Amino acid sequence: MPELDFWYEFASTYSYLAAMRAEALAGEAGVRLRWRPFLLGPIFFAQGWKTSPFNLYPAKGRNMWRDMERQCAIRGLPLRQPDPFPQNTLVAARLALALPDESRADFSRAVFHAEFGEGRDISGEQVLRDLLGALDLPAEPVFARAKSDDVKARLRDNTEDAQRAGVFGAPSFVAADGELFWGDDRFEQALDWARGKGTS
Repeated sequence: MPELDFWYEFASTYSYLAAMRAEALAGEAGVRLRWRPFLLGPIFFAQGWKTSPFNLYPAKGRNMWRDMERQCAIRGLPLRQPDPFPQNTLVAARLALALPDESRADFSRAVFHAEFGEGRDISGEQVLRDLLGALDLPAEPVFARAKSDDVKARLRDNTEDAQRAGVFGAPSFVAADGELFWGDDRFEQALDWARGKGTS
């Protein structure tokens, strides 16, 4: 089965759009998704940015939120802007990596929904504990594992892997041959490429 790396950041609005449809579309296409949480902060810092470009460039930020309103309305997704934006996503990303592969997608969707669907602060541990509990996932052992050196190293490695793959924003999709697709609106093209149906 062809594979596609799905690089996402919990602070990313367009990663929310992609995450909520990723499994269904990949399943229809016969492509296995590898959910790869990472941190955009180090990548932005390397470009001289100390925050999201949507904050650095107000006109771009206003258009992004209006675009999110349109896209969420089309897809039947709730949207509520979290405060602050962007959120601190370090703990959420570590938790996602602390979970077994088969639980990562469900947890990731729950985090995105809480953040952008309900406007909740996902930097707070209690919010994340509640999300784990709602999925019948044991919060205490998952939090303990998320604080381990192994998981901390995995998140650093994921972020460095993303950088090496050329990822500069989220969501991004990288096929087995290294072809990079950036943005939720390129997801279908990435799936086609992974299946060998793209145009070289």
